[in-house]
Amino acid sequence: MIVELSLATAMVLATVTIHGTGLMILGRMLASLDERWGAAQMSPLSWHGWFVTVAVVMGLFLLHGLEIWLYALLFSKLGAVPEFREAVYFSTSSYGSIGYGDSAIAGQWKLLGAIEGINGSILLGWSVAFFVTVMARMLPPLTRR
Repeated sequence: MIVELSLATAMVLATVTIHGTGLMILGRMLASLDERWGAAQMSPLSWHGWFVTVAVVMGLFLLHGLEIWLYALLFSKLGAVPEFREAVYFSTSSYGSIGYGDSAIAGQWKLLGAIEGINGSILLGWSVAFFVTVMARMLPPLTRR
């Protein structure tokens, strides 16, 4: 169990580092676009707003995909899931907290799969907070009457 928890801790640290770095890069790219386009607030119906929305969504998908594949590679390398395709599917289901089923992973690695679910939930929540913050910048400011 100590090996499993050590690997899980290393994976959590790796994915949090990847995610934090990715969000920082996305944030800097958005700041650069703000400087280039000269507006800290843009209409969600403009081409600029559409581009920013799509770029952020694709960036988040890239980050989550990378983190999911990192877990899948570990499951495959450990022999925890027999086929790589199944490892990617198991990892995606676990990461998204959907759950695939305990029978898909070798018994000695079930805890690692469960921890991926917790890790994925936190990272998905972090992404939602980031996305909401970006989208809120596109809303017109509230005026008090």
